[in-house]
Formats: sequence, C-alpha cells, structure tokens
Amino acid sequence: MSSNNAKGFSHPIWAARADRLQSATGVLLGLFLIMHLHFESSILFGKEAFYQVAQFLEGGIFSETGHGYPILTQIFSTFMLLIVIVHAVFALRRFPTQIGQWRALRQQMKFLPHEDTKIWFWQMVTGFLLFFLVPVHLFAMMTNPEIGPHLSAERVVHQNVWMLYVLLLPAVTVHAIFGLYRVSIKWGLTTQRFALLKLAKVILAYLMVLGVASLVAYIIIGRSLSLPVVPFVPGS
Repeated sequence: MSSNNAKGFSHPIWAARADRLQSATGVLLGLFLIMHLHFESSILFGKEAFYQVAQFLEGGIFSETGHGYPILTQIFSTFMLLIVIVHAVFALRRFPTQIGQWRALRQQMKFLPHEDTKIWFWQMVTGFLLFFLVPVHLFAMMTNPEIGPHLSAERVVHQNVWMLYVLLLPAVTVHAIFGLYRVSIKWGLTTQRFALLKLAKVILAYLMVLGVASLVAYIIIGRSLSLPVVPFVPGS
C-alpha cells in the first residue's frame, strides 16, 4: 500500500503524529511517577511530614484552616487517567497481537540478545499489566480522595491495597524509566546510549528502594492503627 493510499495511523503523517503523542504522554507520565514516588516517600520522615506534603498538594495554602481540598485529588486523578488512556491507545499500535508475532519476538531475543530488544519486550509486558493496574489505583483515588498518614495507611493495610502496590510498583517503575530511556534515544536527545542505560538502571533501582521503603512505612503505621481509623491531626 502506498503512502498516499494509507489510511489512519498507517499514513506516514498520522503515524508521526501518533509517535509524538505517545512519546509526549509517556514523558509526562514518567516524570509524574518520579515526583509521585518522592511525594509518597515523605512518610519516611514521619506522619507530620507526609501530612504537610498532602495538604500542600491539595491546595491547603489557599484554605483558611490549612486543610486541603480532596476534590483536587479527584480532578487530577481524572486528568491522569485520560493521559494514561491516550498513551495506551497510541502504544497499542505496536503491540504484537498474534501468537506468531510473539514467537518471532522471542526467537529474535534468543538469537540476537540485544539490550534494547529486551527493554522493548519488558515495556510491552509491563504495559499490559499497567493497562489493568493503573485504572484501579486511579479509580480508588477518584472515589476515595482523602489523603493522610492514617487514611492512606488504612487503605494499604486494612483494605489490602498493599497487594495492588506490590504489583504496581515494579511494573510502573520499569515501564516509566525504560520508557524515558527509549524516548531519549528515539528522539536523539543523547547519543550516549550505554551511559544513559546505566543511568536508567541506577534510577530504577533507587526508585524501587524508595517505593518499597515507603510501602513498608505505610504497612507499619497501618498495623498500629485501631478501627475505626481517626484521621491524623498535627501535634497529636
């Protein structure tokens, strides 16, 4: 089929636009994940620190009481869900849909163990998992937006959300960091491929340690709480 007769994303112009949108949304989501994990890790400095970070993110500085507005969490979670959907739609264009394609990919990885091919494979695997895991997390934040040391720990322990995070943390971290690496190479932001890959692996390990440490902190706090959980109050 010639480029003039190609339709939809098969047309070179639309394919290029789709690539740019996929990369742009991927970068946005990757950078958000890095910030999100650091915001969440404020729990490592104590309940007071996490409480202040949560109130700041919810616009507490614009409130007379200093308490934030949970609706902002709902709005932002809805926005991020839309970005995830857009990113997923464009990413699915390159997703192997037939068993034969998967077999061909596995054969290529076996006989040509190229590092970037392996990264692309894990991008697809984690992307498939995130298609189910991320909406669950975002829907939870949209329907129950209250954030705080006690309320967040209650969700993790008493509502068994830790089981979701155990799967979500490695999948989203691998997908995001290697995604940022691939975007940087694809769009020529650097020619130092091997140095960038080493940096990506270091950042990946760092974020995994940060995320696991934060999750453990929430579990410890949650196990110490008695039901019904009372929201954290500074100075208490």
